[in-house]
Amino acid sequence: MELANAEVPATVPSTTEAIRMVAGVDVEPALTIDTATPDALKQLYLQWHEEAWPVLAGPGSGAFLILPPGGGGAAVGWVPVKDIAPPGLPSRIAAATGSPELVALSADGTHLCAVTEEEDAYWIIVRSLH
Repeated sequence: MELANAEVPATVPSTTEAIRMVAGVDVEPALTIDTATPDALKQLYLQWHEEAWPVLAGPGSGAFLILPPGGGGAAVGWVPVKDIAPPGLPSRIAAATGSPELVALSADGTHLCAVTEEEDAYWIIVRSLH
């Protein structure tokens, strides 16, 4: 990834709101992958590219907003980035942090996409915010 030359729209949810949209008890994943499956991470990466990537990057520059993964990301806030090596964003985050978890918004703030690691499954969350 590289930093994108883009502004964070004033209308995007706060980092706290976005985390609640991903971690709340009423969250429904778009897709789940059983972590016990031998190729669970590979499936996660493939399904992310199929389910979330088109919504997140959309047709255009490929820029989107991400909370920096790992501890303290919410305090940093939304960072405009461009993924210069898709597919495989969750795999690169897992290589850097030890977990594929991420929270991202489309550049216009209309779609939230995330990966969470639950007790026995990876969840891909895709939410329309309009």
